[in-house]
Amino acid sequence: CNLQPKDAAKMPESAWKLLFYTLSWSYGIYLLFFTDYPFFYDPPSVFYGWKKGMDVPTDIAIAYLLQCSFYGHSIYATAYMDTWRKDSVVMLLHHVVTLTLIAFSYAFRAARGREVVLGLTPPPGSPLNPPCSLCPGRFWFRLYWFPLKVLYATCYSSLQSVPNIPFYFFFNALLLILTLMNIYWFLYIVLFVAKVLMGQMQEVNDVREYDVEDSKKT
Repeated sequence: CNLQPKDAAKMPESAWKLLFYTLSWSYGIYLLFFTDYPFFYDPPSVFYGWKKGMDVPTDIAIAYLLQCSFYGHSIYATAYMDTWRKDSVVMLLHHVVTLTLIAFSYAFRAARGREVVLGLTPPPGSPLNPPCSLCPGRFWFRLYWFPLKVLYATCYSSLQSVPNIPFYFFFNALLLILTLMNIYWFLYIVLFVAKVLMGQMQEVNDVREYDVEDSKKT
């Protein structure tokens, strides 16, 4: 491969993330569409029969174990191992928020809702330039299905099924933060497309990365 040195340095990080996200998302899709769980087609069913201390099915518990391990590692990797980018602070916050959601949703048995989130978070499209993930599915899943399915179930349906559900505002605040982050990264994609259409980019680059001149100044 005739990779530039900067791309070669990013390859292990990007390849690992692409592999994990692809496998994780595929497992989420399996749980949502190829099992008997009705969560995608009937989002309110996430809270049907909810009670404290209810059992978490083994297949969902496996997804929790994998996700918790990955995001726990990602907090350290983003801070100390990965290439520092313009959105690294937001990425670090994303991992903290996600890990908090995973841990608390498991503790309070909101695991069904987490599976909808898992299935509606597609992997990045390009192993070296994630903002170049221009597949409509990225917008469709993260900015359409996510609010329509996840936020609808947690913000509205949860109160209909369990009026006194604990930590209602806490969970929904974290989910809304994730939604804002999805919008934030989508703006990077819009910025990339705008630069290409306006002829401001001579080659495909990750618009989240600092320019060479900026890095020298810092």
